[in-house]
Amino acid sequence: MSLIERAADKLTKSNARYYSPDTGRIPQPSEEALRMNSPSPAVSVRGDAPIHDRPGHQMFVAKTERPDSLHNTKATKNTKKTTKKIAIDLENLHHQGIVTLNHTKSAMAEQFRLIKRPLLSNAFNPMSGLKNGNLIMVTSSLAGEGKSFCSINLAMSIAMEMDHRVLLVDADVARPSIPKTLGFSKEEPGLLDIILNPEMGIADVMIKTNVEKLTLIPAGTRHTHSTELLASQNMGTILQELAQRYHDRIVIFDSPPLLLTSESRALACQMGQIVLVVEAERTTQQTVKDALQQIEACDVVNLIYNKARTQSSAGYYGYYY
Repeated sequence: MSLIERAADKLTKSNARYYSPDTGRIPQPSEEALRMNSPSPAVSVRGDAPIHDRPGHQMFVAKTERPDSLHNTKATKNTKKTTKKIAIDLENLHHQGIVTLNHTKSAMAEQFRLIKRPLLSNAFNPMSGLKNGNLIMVTSSLAGEGKSFCSINLAMSIAMEMDHRVLLVDADVARPSIPKTLGFSKEEPGLLDIILNPEMGIADVMIKTNVEKLTLIPAGTRHTHSTELLASQNMGTILQELAQRYHDRIVIFDSPPLLLTSESRALACQMGQIVLVVEAERTTQQTVKDALQQIEACDVVNLIYNKARTQSSAGYYGYYY
């Protein structure tokens, strides 16, 4: 047997690639041979580099190629993220009685100036000693007392501040009402989605608005275990990021009613401040006491007496309207 024939027989036994004049095909190596000859698990093997050895024979050598694109998949995904932006109809909000940047000389605007001042002081005053003082939950005892109305007004009023920004989070995951008022879809991904999906971040669900210092986070996809999600460790991590990432930002959570759902109680224990909205001439004293018992773990609780009857012409700003 010649030297060429011996070499061809040896290559056949080791499952190397070679050209067969009988079949005209290149047989594929076994998995064991690939494992033995491959320089690393993360390579691909191609038999497309011919090498001429002797007349009448054509040898093929394995060419390795490292798929670097696999290592950059996550980075590429992150670079494609874009923050959505919506245009809020400010004139429509004004007609609904909500504070806007274009109508600051009103009784409503002045009332929320008075409401926000102690909240801002507690949030950013080092002497207050509050943990997560910039996380504020707005809730009520029962439905229909005006908590969402007050949440939006408070957010709009804080957005007028020179030194602070505001993030309004729709945490009423069962019956979100902020989308209808501000004009965006309930189907937008939001709070519950980032709790469930560790691949998503806060920036993935933020919605910028035409109010420069106001950003939104929707409630997200409804879930049967929303209470457990809001009480989870993932939620705690998200709240810590919201509280510490931006030193000038107030985060307002529009929460479900305290006495009708359990989600608000899960949120309350992680908040720095709570605002309890009480409807005038409807909510009883006992109902308010029952609600306060649910949030007694929170150090700072403020009450807003909402829907009180007043004369439209009374007060300094009544002169303008």
